[in-house]
Amino acid sequence: MRVYVPLTLPGLAAAYQAGELGAGPLVAYAVTPALREWYRSDDLEELEYAALNQAALASLRLLAADGAAARRRVVVAVDVPDGAASGGADAAEPGEVRVTGPVPLARAAAVHVDADDAGPDVTAAAGALAAADAGDDGARSTVEAAEDHELLWFATQEIANLVAVGERF
Repeated sequence: MRVYVPLTLPGLAAAYQAGELGAGPLVAYAVTPALREWYRSDDLEELEYAALNQAALASLRLLAADGAAARRRVVVAVDVPDGAASGGADAAEPGEVRVTGPVPLARAAAVHVDADDAGPDVTAAAGALAAADAGDDGARSTVEAAEDHELLWFATQEIANLVAVGERF
């Protein structure tokens, strides 16, 4: 099963050093029945893209909580064994799952990260997230401006370079 794990660049650096995303349970996003119902599509690529975007929003939440992290959303696409991820009625977002057990970085299929030009919009969105959650339309527009930036795809062999870039910010 493919899951999308939200991180920050410092979180990716820690995972790279440890060789794993964490011991679990980890919050991730995947194509679940709740996501299928929310997104209303049978196209698996569209559903996986929706799960990736949910993880990108969760990464933005991590950035909002960590003012020192480089302002780049990070999502790691990971293949986990069927049954390692479970969702349920207690999930806060459509597609949210919990991954149990350790998640070796070697299981990563790809890493998705914002381009440099997304930085100002991601910075503004991280600052506006609480107001957007409270219903402020202007703040929602600010968050949507960050969501308009497509995350770039990186091979897992490029993680060391991504970590080095994150250290410069």
